[in-house]
Amino acid sequence: MTSSPTDDALVLYGQTFASRLLLGTARYPSPSVLEAAVQRARPAMLTASLRRQGSSGADAGNSFWELLRRLDVPILPNTAGCHSVQEAVTTSHMAREVFNTPWIKLELIGDDYTLQPDTLNLVQAAAQLIKDGFKVLPYCTEDLVLCQRLVDVGCQAVMPWAAPIGTGRGPMNPYALQLLRERLDVPLLVDAGLGLPSHACQVMEWGYDGVLLNTAVALAQDPVTMAGAFADAVQAGRAARRAGTMAAQDAAQASTPVLGTPFWHHAHA
Repeated sequence: MTSSPTDDALVLYGQTFASRLLLGTARYPSPSVLEAAVQRARPAMLTASLRRQGSSGADAGNSFWELLRRLDVPILPNTAGCHSVQEAVTTSHMAREVFNTPWIKLELIGDDYTLQPDTLNLVQAAAQLIKDGFKVLPYCTEDLVLCQRLVDVGCQAVMPWAAPIGTGRGPMNPYALQLLRERLDVPLLVDAGLGLPSHACQVMEWGYDGVLLNTAVALAQDPVTMAGAFADAVQAGRAARRAGTMAAQDAAQASTPVLGTPFWHHAHA
């Protein structure tokens, strides 16, 4: 019997999602392209920045909000651009009011060049937001100790990067990412740095529970087709993980059975 995708749904904070792909909403060529890409990929959630919406002008902000409502996909607000714990907490509370959701993608930037998360203060911010009733999805590095601390303060899922945001380089530290998957029991979603559908497929094969994408889709020559390619790759990687991949071998292994070899082979040996 073949299992359906609903038999293996993504569960975050007790909520079930049909897809394991999350999409960002920035940098698309036009709102219509964003809408078509979302319809093609059918993601679990869409990320949206409160600051981006607030700074794009009243008319643009309203049209963007109407687009998000029309797409009818759960919104994951993020704290993009925040550099301090208080800034991230304040932005999260504003986002909860604006988007009417307790979900928050916690971004606390420690370095403006790489946009690397502030690993020293991220746990404090997460702990405060968890206390305030948020469902926190923290964007972090692949550091095992950091991710464990985030789980310890109540994060029921963690989102390590594969590479710096927008680079498209794919998993730059496979060892650390695979170790993280082995050691943590909570859902893990790769957030940032994926550039190719094969990157998404690979981390899903490693056992990751989902991926969050933006730039790789938005800046593709054909964002709609690329959105579909990533959605298919995520499903393929998850299916491979569940199927159980073969163990790698050091030497060649014959794939064709030797039983039934014609008699004349033996006669001339």
